[in-house]
Amino acid sequence: MRRPRIVIVGAGFAGYQAARELSRKARGAAEVVLVNPNDYFLYLPLLPEVAAGTLEPRRVTVSLAGTLPGVRVVLGEVHGVDMAGRQVTYADPDGRTGTLDYDRLLLTTGSVNKLLPIPGVAEHAHGFRGMPEALFLRDHVNRQIALAAETEDEEEREARCTFVVVGAGYTGTEVAAQGVRYTDVLARQYDVPRPRWMLLDVAPRVLPSLDERLSATADRVLRERGVEVRTGSSVKEATADGVLLDDGSFVGTRSLVWCVGVRPDPLVEELGLPTEKGRLCVDEYLTVPGHPEVFACGDAAAVPDLTRPGETTPMTAQHAVRQGKVAAHNIAASCGVGARREYKHNDLGFAVDLGGMQAAANPLKVPLSGPAAGLVTRGYHLASLPGNRVRVLTDWVLNAVLPRQSVQLGLVPKVAVPLDTASPETARLPR
Repeated sequence: MRRPRIVIVGAGFAGYQAARELSRKARGAAEVVLVNPNDYFLYLPLLPEVAAGTLEPRRVTVSLAGTLPGVRVVLGEVHGVDMAGRQVTYADPDGRTGTLDYDRLLLTTGSVNKLLPIPGVAEHAHGFRGMPEALFLRDHVNRQIALAAETEDEEEREARCTFVVVGAGYTGTEVAAQGVRYTDVLARQYDVPRPRWMLLDVAPRVLPSLDERLSATADRVLRERGVEVRTGSSVKEATADGVLLDDGSFVGTRSLVWCVGVRPDPLVEELGLPTEKGRLCVDEYLTVPGHPEVFACGDAAAVPDLTRPGETTPMTAQHAVRQGKVAAHNIAASCGVGARREYKHNDLGFAVDLGGMQAAANPLKVPLSGPAAGLVTRGYHLASLPGNRVRVLTDWVLNAVLPRQSVQLGLVPKVAVPLDTASPETARLPR
């Protein structure tokens, strides 16, 4: 008899973890197929260090084929799901269309940049959701400092040395914290005035979703490094020459980094199934109501939070990883291996890497700051990485004792990272 085919869409935290579990649980009992635009899993929490030149790009990417034995990896962007016919349609990197039949489907399509209806943002801002955007930002920062050193126009020099980050959540806070250290190095090399960094958010404090003590720690570290933290403030309009803030002031800049948050991948809405705030509705077993053969988790799914009745789990890597494990367990159970279980998880704490040995963390709800938080944060990342641990640790050690490398690689042009269509890994293909 033909083995049932399990198709997993997306290799983010949830999809990769599910594939990893199923490679063990369902080996021999089912065929596991993973569809993803790239052949790697991206460890997003360390992406700001790639943009700041601390880690090399390959350190935060883990080979799918090399770490998922027994899983068939299909390179492609899924752009359609036929629920009635149990079939997904995808386009491979060469633009060719293909189809895959499935007996079980797991949707872990992740999230994309959240845009707000602010004039000029889509045209002039840079997102930060995937490797292409991190590499582009690294080159862009280098280029602005180099051009600032060449110009004799004081106003242009100041604009090129000004970097504005919008969104003081995890990503924006870490980008600003890592970025200011990087541009300090570049400024000394090119002999230009110390660059100016601004972090904006409409919320009353940085890291508004976290404990106030973590927020206060991050705020203090940022300000000590010279970052201008402006809470209760945002961008009203973006132009090629700078940004107009909602208080009426204009800031000249060539660098607007957009980190205001994320929204579920547009594929979710195109399924025509019930959603909650753009996320696919599922039950506590991560099954789509009315479609027992379809599962969803991670940022793509509105998973009931059994620890807080009436609410859904937040869009965090911690939940995505654990939901991926439970989804794999329940998919295997639906194929006759084991019994299904509900998803229930209490947060174990959070860690925000602020660069160097500075961090804000609350493991098991114990608030930490300074070097202690830095050690905990780095230890957490090493433990969470499914590969490349020795290489990451080596880069950290070398960066601590050797000058940081700061050259433009020129690998990613701006046209390749449009903010209005950027997904976690690649721009959405035309439909």
